[in-house]
Amino acid sequence: MGEAKDSGCSLSFNRSIRVEGRPDRLTSHAGALLLRETDERIGFTASLAAKIEDPRNPIWITHPMSELLRARLFAMALGERDQDDLDDLRDDPALRLAVSERRGDAPLREQDEDSRIPDGLASQPTQSRLIETLSSKANVAVLGDALFGLAVKSHGRLRRSERARRGTIDVDSTGIETHGSQPGTGYNGHYKTTCYHPLIAMLASTGDWLGVLLRPGQVHTSVGLDEFLMPLIDRTEKEICQVASVRADAGMPGGPLLDKLDARQIGYVMRLATNDVLKRLAQPHLVRPVGRPPNEIRTWCVELSYQAETWSRARRVVMVIVDEPGELFLRHFFLLTSWDLDQMPAMDLLAFYRERGTMEGHIGDLKSTLRPALSSTSRIKSHIQGEPIENPGEPRDGYACNAANLLLFALAYNLANLVRRVTARATAETWRLRRCRDTLLRVPARVVLHARRVTVVLREEAAPLWNRFLRRLERLLPAAPPQRA
Repeated sequence: MGEAKDSGCSLSFNRSIRVEGRPDRLTSHAGALLLRETDERIGFTASLAAKIEDPRNPIWITHPMSELLRARLFAMALGERDQDDLDDLRDDPALRLAVSERRGDAPLREQDEDSRIPDGLASQPTQSRLIETLSSKANVAVLGDALFGLAVKSHGRLRRSERARRGTIDVDSTGIETHGSQPGTGYNGHYKTTCYHPLIAMLASTGDWLGVLLRPGQVHTSVGLDEFLMPLIDRTEKEICQVASVRADAGMPGGPLLDKLDARQIGYVMRLATNDVLKRLAQPHLVRPVGRPPNEIRTWCVELSYQAETWSRARRVVMVIVDEPGELFLRHFFLLTSWDLDQMPAMDLLAFYRERGTMEGHIGDLKSTLRPALSSTSRIKSHIQGEPIENPGEPRDGYACNAANLLLFALAYNLANLVRRVTARATAETWRLRRCRDTLLRVPARVVLHARRVTVVLREEAAPLWNRFLRRLERLLPAAPPQRA
């Protein structure tokens, strides 16, 4: 008969403690169900999956495209950034329920070996093939379109109106650190690391990403900005607001871009990198006012006209001077703008530009909370389980795969950001993305399978927050009425 398997153990510091392993359905990612509920309200992943070009033979498909996308996006939003993480979460009951197309308790029921119905989440190799599928030129375009579309849905549905009067696009670049031999990576002196250097456009009012462009690590900040930004402005003014304006950091104001913005009468404010000419223009104004300096920071502005060598004409530049107590020298910087003094006085322009700091906070949220990992290479796989492959095939485009993966991280961010905004409205508090993830989404639970229903048991402190979130979600994004058979 043999002995019963003992899965328990005890602890030496307290012999009264007994640790056991039981076949209960436990999860530490119960919030995946809230992500699916939010996703269903806006019809996001179902619509995205329908537009993806899937080269797989339908006869052999076990995991539908919609389930693959949900598994990847929900895992990213929950902080599980690597494809290997889905192997560890393959049997997670909350994720299985959240990802599956099937209703009822079917996602948790075991399937026959010959069944084409998925039994658990897709494995890491399947997710790797998904990234390769998404890396095609057509599918990358679909992902980019979906990123903007998700921002439009989030903006419009929560505002309860079609288009706002004015909107602001914040543009910046950032460094995403890489390791290994990813194509296109390089050492960036500004970030002092080997990285990619993507461009990012964000809707200021919501913090949603409108677009992202993967670039090699060593390119200048402004490379590709014209082609990246102008289509986003066109679509923003068509779908989000009537009049769009642009804010950008130093290094981005190039002559061709400024001419295009001026021709379209797009308002903008951008910081200018200091050079010798600007230093000479600034020198006469770097004088403290007469009198005893106050004990708080004081700021004033000086109006200038400046034309860089690559610009077609002179433009308005506002010199901002900051006097900090205890500092020997005055600090100063320059803002370039298309608005004249009557349209935007200097101090109003400075206040408007400083609001751009929220974008840097959102980028920080993405990098610290979702921690994007771009690790695809172009190397050919030569062995499987230690055995050589006779026909290894062609190497995949590692750069395109990383571009697709970055878009997935941006999509996961927008979805998580929508959850964060609903939570903030439900609680009337300011929530950061990490707090939302750790408090609302990464919640432990026990999943109980009954004869006809599934019960998710949360800890007592988490249930009221879930109830408040779901009530607010219903008010902001009402569920579609059930369809009659």
